[in-house]
Amino acid sequence: MGSHSDDSSAASFVKNPTIKFTKLFINGEFVDSVSGKTFETIDPRTGEVIARIAEGDKEDIDLAVKAARQAFDHGPWPRLSGSERGRIMMKFADLLAEHAEELAALDTIDAGKLFSVGKAVDVPHAVNSLRYYAGAADKVHGKVLKMSRELHGYTLLEPIGVVGHIIPWNFPTTLLFLKISPALAAGCTMVVKPAEQTPLSALYYAHLAKLAGIPDGVLNFVTGFGPTAGAAVSSHMDIDAVSFTGSPEVGRKVMQAAAESNLKVVSLELGGKSPLIIFDDADLDMAAELAILGILFNKGEVCVASSRVYVQEGIYDELVKKLVEKAKAWVVGDPFDPKVQQGPQVDRTQFERILSYIEHGKREGATLLTGGKPMAQKGYYIEPTIFADVNEEMLIVKDEIFGPVMALAKFKTIEEAIKKANSTRYGLAAGIVTKDLSVANTVSRSVRAGTVWINCYFAFDTDCPFGGYKMSGFGKDYGLEALHKYLHVKSVVTPLYNTPWL
Repeated sequence: MGSHSDDSSAASFVKNPTIKFTKLFINGEFVDSVSGKTFETIDPRTGEVIARIAEGDKEDIDLAVKAARQAFDHGPWPRLSGSERGRIMMKFADLLAEHAEELAALDTIDAGKLFSVGKAVDVPHAVNSLRYYAGAADKVHGKVLKMSRELHGYTLLEPIGVVGHIIPWNFPTTLLFLKISPALAAGCTMVVKPAEQTPLSALYYAHLAKLAGIPDGVLNFVTGFGPTAGAAVSSHMDIDAVSFTGSPEVGRKVMQAAAESNLKVVSLELGGKSPLIIFDDADLDMAAELAILGILFNKGEVCVASSRVYVQEGIYDELVKKLVEKAKAWVVGDPFDPKVQQGPQVDRTQFERILSYIEHGKREGATLLTGGKPMAQKGYYIEPTIFADVNEEMLIVKDEIFGPVMALAKFKTIEEAIKKANSTRYGLAAGIVTKDLSVANTVSRSVRAGTVWINCYFAFDTDCPFGGYKMSGFGKDYGLEALHKYLHVKSVVTPLYNTPWL
């Protein structure tokens, strides 16, 4: 059932941050929405309102796109040298590092994320993303081609234009910079639609971008709801590319809107139901640690969470015992408390969705080993939950729950493990725990997933491309692949006369 931290005082560990930015950021200015409407952003620790935020809609997206188009067609950003863009991005990264504590605190009160992790991992990761792509900005170049007749040919890599980024709520900082950093380096301008659940840090980043010297109109932020502001981004006739992270249901709508409008380039990361496959020869303590962290980190609100754990029968009973012990000792409570390992789910909708999946699991005949209940009088806290004896037909094995709910099953052979791992509509990530190199090689090449971690989990890096197979989407974030998403390849050909060689 998870242990609960006693200290319920929200401000007991760190002072709640002052909310400085609540308006849309368009063309370098904080402005009210055209309609004047606002919406509430909620603290998931208490269910109480933190602030009212400007509610952008189609008209605001239009203004933001107009600013971004002007900045792309006539502004300095795409015309700066790559090294100059890189220098400004480095300054932006330094400002993030300087304000890390305040930024992490905003994500804690808005998303229920652990403050200590925000400060030590999320903000530094965003800083690294900016610096990595800043370093790549002056290394974007095409190729001279070896033509087969008297022609000189070469390619140019040109910024794709105005980009729309739609950001999810589970990693408001990390996933924002995973998208905007390569787009900035490429010389694009952009309109960002942060998740309505977590707008606070995004608006602070808008302020820091201006301080860093990113020209007006290059980076615009329109807070608002998916069906209005998000839909306006996807269907906009003057946005050249859209990058979306979220659910497959909304991903389909983004693709449809792109197809029905101007056929803009689309990249989608749509979550997963990632298998962690643990073989008999695994180091049991390491396997238990990876499995528990893989599902409980960030309260299970992780697209690559190891929500399906397959354990070979020889170690199954012993490993299950360790997992249940770890889950029961897992500390749930105020995310500002340094002892706490799990904060509240992001909002009431997500909280109720997870609890309904837990009820499905019980009804479908899975064995509830631990957890399964809400944990506090107020706030959206859920016990770390483990189901055993699951099969591939159960909803809790098929659907991405996005919460602290593990589904455990055993297997006999490597072939069976591969078959179970692949029996999903998703294909974002997978984990393998074994000491046998041959097993690791076979399984990693057989699992249909975009990232496979061997004897580790959540091993992300800015140089390591990340993206899905199947219904987890397409297009890569991170690595130089992500930079190329925001670049067009143009071929240029001129005739050669009297050339001494071809």
